[in-house]
Amino acid sequence: MYWLYNISMLIYGLLVRLASLFNAKAKLFVNGRKQIFRHISAKFNPNDQPIWFHFASLGEFEQGRPVLENIKVLKPNEKIIVTFFSPSGYEIRKNYTLADGIYYLPLDTISNAKKFIALVNPRMAIFTKYEFWPNYFRTLANANIPLYIISGIFRPNQVFFKEYGGFYRNVLGCVTHFFVQNEESAALLKGIGINNVAISGDTRFDRVYENAQAPKKLPIIEAFCGKSPVLIAGSTWPEDEKLLVGLAAKNPNWKIVIAPHEIHEGHLNTIFDLFPNALKFSAINSNMELKSQILVIDNIGMLSSLYQYGKIAYIGGGFGVGIHNTLEAAAFGLPVIFGPNYHKFQEAKDLIEIGAAKSISNTEELSTAFDHYVQQESGMLAKNFVASKKGATEMIIKKIFGD
Repeated sequence: MYWLYNISMLIYGLLVRLASLFNAKAKLFVNGRKQIFRHISAKFNPNDQPIWFHFASLGEFEQGRPVLENIKVLKPNEKIIVTFFSPSGYEIRKNYTLADGIYYLPLDTISNAKKFIALVNPRMAIFTKYEFWPNYFRTLANANIPLYIISGIFRPNQVFFKEYGGFYRNVLGCVTHFFVQNEESAALLKGIGINNVAISGDTRFDRVYENAQAPKKLPIIEAFCGKSPVLIAGSTWPEDEKLLVGLAAKNPNWKIVIAPHEIHEGHLNTIFDLFPNALKFSAINSNMELKSQILVIDNIGMLSSLYQYGKIAYIGGGFGVGIHNTLEAAAFGLPVIFGPNYHKFQEAKDLIEIGAAKSISNTEELSTAFDHYVQQESGMLAKNFVASKKGATEMIIKKIFGD
């Protein structure tokens, strides 16, 4: 199985290079990894022994960020190296100031893993939620470098728990300690003989709680909202935006701020086709009247601060691979509405159970859910839920450093 995995990595690399000829994201993926080892060796030497944080993408970065930032407070002289797998993480956070170096992770081949670990010689490695790279994990284990998984979450249908998953179960054996989100994850790991597990919860609760305590003020958004009630539609996709058309028409007294998940020109154009009178955030100037009902955010990074101006949140992604971050909105005391694909997200199920969230499948259900939250204040349920779940970061830090 190991040889098959390594061949698949080589094939994957070739396919991505081919895709980079006509796909912008694949091009970033390939170009960002060019001469990567030269860039790393120019900034780090093995004696630095930085703490290595790896994140799949932007969501995992925000999830693991509280741990990174608390380590910098506790150990200010420790160097930090950050890697991303996806361009959507690297391109947005490549200038993050608390890291001493930020890079794309070279593909998980045997030679790349050995060269990367030899160059960086990390004091420890911390991976957030998922991404289990066999060659990196094996190389870390062979070098006796501690490897931690934080905010991990496991489900019965994953390959680790299948009869044919022996190779991947062995990969998990390279991990020094798992910090998992829930009891189910701990039970699944213990069921395959992995006992170095702690139920710490999800570090995202710490992150969103901290953000809600002192959000960045956005004067343009505040001026647009005025005294109107506001729906914040975060990380939306076309399927989500189509549903919002009817909701906007039915509720003209409400303002709607749409922050799409992707902001390329094609997607933005489809939104403005749906909402011809919508304002574009980047086109607003001090002389404009902000009387439109709809505002479209055409940048990345503002969403977590937008929720402070809302009364209700709609979270996108539920008609695709899965909903996006519901906790950012909940931390500000907004009840949340999202599409049907939410079952992989424990926090979404918990929010539904306490009455602070509703899942919908069509325009009629969206209207019913919206009307429910207009008539019934449920925001404090969401806010209190987030506050009750924080504390994972402190537990992880104490376990790792023993301080």
